Amino acid sequence: MRRLFPVTDETVTHREWSLAELAAAYAYPGPTAGGRPVPWLRANMVSTLDGAAQHEGRSQPISSAADMRIFGTLRALADVVIVGAETVRQEVYRPARARAEFAEQRKAAGQGPAPAIAVVSGRLDLDFSLPLFTSPLVPTLVLTGAAAPADRVAAAEKAGARVVIAGDGVGVEPARAVRALGDLGYTRLLTEGGPRLLGQLVAAGVLDELCLTVSPMLTAGDAQRIAGGPSVAVPQRFVLASLLEEEGFLFTRYQRS
Repeated sequence: MRRLFPVTDETVTHREWSLAELAAAYAYPGPTAGGRPVPWLRANMVSTLDGAAQHEGRSQPISSAADMRIFGTLRALADVVIVGAETVRQEVYRPARARAEFAEQRKAAGQGPAPAIAVVSGRLDLDFSLPLFTSPLVPTLVLTGAAAPADRVAAAEKAGARVVIAGDGVGVEPARAVRALGDLGYTRLLTEGGPRLLGQLVAAGVLDELCLTVSPMLTAGDAQRIAGGPSVAVPQRFVLASLLEEEGFLFTRYQRS
């Protein structure tokens, strides 16, 4: 990254930022005054200038090398990456990989070699033969409801996934999912969407931070926004924490006010 505009500092730095500096800039909040870690949920999304979160169903065409560098840093800081089932299918999700550059930092933080992936799915309409389920460094989690089809739950567990119940019906209740992950020791939470999942998290009021890449592209069409679903009764106000720029891409970071 070439420029950083901290909201608390009037200086502007014109140079390449190292991965260590990016990790420090995007560090999760520390424990509360009582010393107990509290789950912190951040989202990482990309949007074009005209509001498209995807092009032809995928986010890669509107991304950039710098965006993927931020993407990798955010993953390296997280305990778990939460993702919707449709995004797993569209993006052909693979297990998170270990990053040598962050190995010591993760070890010092008491984290495993890579974040777990947690897939949110009510009906578990997933291909459990994929590497995401059969060969991850850390067992993949499946967040679902108590009424999920029993045969699909069994298929997930047979593939090696850990099924976590986070709802009384078929679907997942966002606040309950955050609590369940926290109870498992996952407090540094990252979601990469998709739009439907992010909309549910926003509506439930559980999102603490949004890392949004603004891509200097126009796509028109009818692509989804970064968050979908019903609107909230009162718009939620977030404050700008930091802003980075490279080659016209803006890397914004907003936190709950």
